[in-house]
Amino acid sequence: MAERRLLVLFGSQTGTAQDTAERIGREAKRWHLRCRVEALDSCDVANLIHEPLVVFVCATTGQGDPPDNMKMFWRFLFRKNLPAGSLCQLDYAVLGLGDSSYPKFNFVAKKLHKRVLQLGGNPLLPVALGDDQHDLGPDAVVDPWLMALWDKILALYPLPPGLEIISPDVRLPPKYTLHYLPEDSPHRGSDLLQPTAPQGAPCELHPFAARVVSNQRVTAQSHFQDVRLIEFDIAGSGITFSAGDVVMIQPQNCPEDVQQFCQLLRLEPDRCFVLEPTEPGTSLPPLLPQPCTIRYLVTHYLDISCVPRRSFFELLSYFSTNELEREKLQEFSSAQGQEELYSYCNRPRRTTLEVMWDFPHTTSAIPADYLLDLIPRIRPRAFSIASSLLAHPERLQILVAVVRYKTRLSKPRRGLCSTWLASLNPEQGDVHVPLWVKRGGMKFPADPATPVIMIGPGTGVAPFRAAIQERVALGCKGNCLFFGCRYKSKDFYCQTEWEELVTKGFLTLFTAFSRDQEEKVYVQHRIRENGRLLWELLSTGNAHVYLAGNAKDMPAAVAEALQSVLQLEGGLSPSEAEEHLTALERSQRFQSETWS
Repeated sequence: MAERRLLVLFGSQTGTAQDTAERIGREAKRWHLRCRVEALDSCDVANLIHEPLVVFVCATTGQGDPPDNMKMFWRFLFRKNLPAGSLCQLDYAVLGLGDSSYPKFNFVAKKLHKRVLQLGGNPLLPVALGDDQHDLGPDAVVDPWLMALWDKILALYPLPPGLEIISPDVRLPPKYTLHYLPEDSPHRGSDLLQPTAPQGAPCELHPFAARVVSNQRVTAQSHFQDVRLIEFDIAGSGITFSAGDVVMIQPQNCPEDVQQFCQLLRLEPDRCFVLEPTEPGTSLPPLLPQPCTIRYLVTHYLDISCVPRRSFFELLSYFSTNELEREKLQEFSSAQGQEELYSYCNRPRRTTLEVMWDFPHTTSAIPADYLLDLIPRIRPRAFSIASSLLAHPERLQILVAVVRYKTRLSKPRRGLCSTWLASLNPEQGDVHVPLWVKRGGMKFPADPATPVIMIGPGTGVAPFRAAIQERVALGCKGNCLFFGCRYKSKDFYCQTEWEELVTKGFLTLFTAFSRDQEEKVYVQHRIRENGRLLWELLSTGNAHVYLAGNAKDMPAAVAEALQSVLQLEGGLSPSEAEEHLTALERSQRFQSETWS
């Protein structure tokens, strides 16, 4: 009989694909399948030819790019010399997670499915395209697809005689067991935030603890949006970067939330513990020191401020001793209860900690062993670097909009990372932030004489500040910036800096202050007004165009404005203008980086 073995491989940037992959791993245990769940870059790709059954779960990032933890796999898979039938023994299925507000929706999943098919793989199902924009989130597609997947797998690999499916009523064992150490054990767990001697370039496993030099608000106090220009000292870190690169920052929970969490779960914050895997072969979480304190685990690792996923409610229901609470949790984790879960949790952006307050009996009964199964880890956040090493040696600056908004809940919602960063005050003693740098998606021209047109409303201007500083330091003058915000007097970030560069002849600046007059004016209006200049730069100067900022309506409006310039000034027909813009994209003369 064929070996009942399943490999689940994920490519995940924000943790959603990993969460879904782990859910498939848990369900596989109920079907008595031997299952491994791994990041695509952690698996030995050459061994794929020996795998009978693989489920790929992958997200799409940026402009149709694979997540960081599958980039090596991606390069290998698209090598020209791979034989056409090399995966003919492989039964596979691909589950994509994406966001249909982006043009390259689920691009990675679609391309992966097609490539494995080319290499001879046998698809069990059509590729699934989960969508963040759906009212019920990706689960609207994932749930029915998974039911069909298990039907297919059970038909190919029936249960051995005498074995029955483990009922959904039975709680599966935790991934790790938490062993408390005697109370007099020496404390560990603060060592990750001490500045360390460089072990090669800093990375996620070995971040650099950068000292905060300054934390300056760059919007007027009367303005609704708090935006910060934060500077870090990276001397001795070995970090280098260019314009367009990104800094990754590992945030932490605030002390009040940590205290509340420990009280709700009746945990002693200063108790030390070690983790042991329940099943041999499971690796320990690489970002947790061993031994570790409960306080360190909750402050630096457990994402208690995230909006919990459906799998959280499902696992939580097993611990409930209170009938009312258990019924509600079971409803939230059922397919029929998804709309209600959406209006309870996703729409108002209710946090994990707030949900725990709403289910006090259940929360106090959670065994500590299950904490890492229940709550995902805090993910690092990415920020465009807003400075150049040529202008600020041994320094790194970012422009951060502090996320704060209202929902129907009485307490305003706050972004974990931006709120934490805004709270850091270097004037009250040394403050350190764990960070590392990643190559960004935007590449500026190798020849500094090439003119650049940069369109960066709001904090989208951050990578362009880095590029302008870099180019000015090299003596380049062909810098054209379109900047947009609400009010000249309230949120015109870095105004003095831009105006000085204009005076010195290094910058051509076009501003759009949307609320300073009756009619709203945006960057796309300024693009149309200055069409002749743009056309000259594009047609005779071979200029490159860059766009950064909010992914909502702005990118489409800017693309439309650029096409209208190509038509009016370049004499192109609408279809030629569209094709011309696409050609600029293909040749990397038009690059964009947007975020939702």
